[in-house]
Amino acid sequence: MTWDRLPAFALTLAVTLLLAAVVCFVIASVVRGALPQDGRTGDVLRRERRLSVAAVLASCVLIAVLIAVLITPDSPGRHSESAPTPSPAAQPDSRTPIWSDEFDGPAGSPADPANWTYETGGGGWGNDELQYYTAGAENGALDGAGNLVITLRKVDSATTALQCWYGPCQYTSARLITGQKQEFQYGRVETRVMVPGGGGVWPAVWLLGSDIRDVGWPQSGEIDLMEFVGRMPNEIFGTLHGPGYSGGQSYSGAHDLGAPVEGSWHEFAVEWAPDQITWEVDGVAYHRATPSDVAPHEWVFDHRFFLLANMAIGGNFGGQVAEDVAMPRSMVIDYIRVYSDPG
Repeated sequence: MTWDRLPAFALTLAVTLLLAAVVCFVIASVVRGALPQDGRTGDVLRRERRLSVAAVLASCVLIAVLIAVLITPDSPGRHSESAPTPSPAAQPDSRTPIWSDEFDGPAGSPADPANWTYETGGGGWGNDELQYYTAGAENGALDGAGNLVITLRKVDSATTALQCWYGPCQYTSARLITGQKQEFQYGRVETRVMVPGGGGVWPAVWLLGSDIRDVGWPQSGEIDLMEFVGRMPNEIFGTLHGPGYSGGQSYSGAHDLGAPVEGSWHEFAVEWAPDQITWEVDGVAYHRATPSDVAPHEWVFDHRFFLLANMAIGGNFGGQVAEDVAMPRSMVIDYIRVYSDPG
């Protein structure tokens, strides 16, 4: 029983004891008068009557206590099925919120410029990706219902003025970063996302080391909070990239949800502490990394990082674009929240 339930239990016990006392007094009086009047002395009779009355009163008090225990919700010795204790991973509210973006705002407006910068370009982004990232609302904007929507669109390569690494661009999308605006070191980073399906699509929410401009990638470190590729429709990925373990040699974990990921809300999180990072999806921890996992290479995750959210298509991980992929395709982000490290 929690301490806030004690007053209710005490009140129930007091009322029950009062009623029991009245009933017991009546029963005791009847018992006292019903004792046989034989040849025993008065002292013996009085002693037997007192013992009988005491036994009746004690029994009534015990019964009253048991009744109070049984009828008081969440009383001592009674388990409350309606309020199970959540696991520590399900209690981010017990921590100090550091930052969040709930993506509130009018439909069609850009993400909060105090938090986000739109990166632009179609140079492949190190992965031979096919999209050109724009700063336009048609690719990245709030929907007016508390979500950020990043939309991948097909463009006519015969008429577009946009140039990609392979020639006139075929797709546009959006890539948003919090670099030099909101940066973090350690804690719980969580997001609620609905991803689209389709072979070739590659939505992600991730983090890059803030020193990337000084040391480059992968020395900066990269923490992929959530990646999804349409060619593996039931799986999500959590990955570390660092010096000696990047790209195809990254330290990665996958989780099979047993059903298509697309079209449903899922909560993704990383628990990031000194010398350990754990990935979760819908409250289930599925991947963990420590310095020993990447040894003898350097662990580069004990400094500040910034957030990114984007949707790519094709490329080294996205793979071949399926012919039947209907456009546009949208990733919807309900929120991104950062909580303090409990350590």
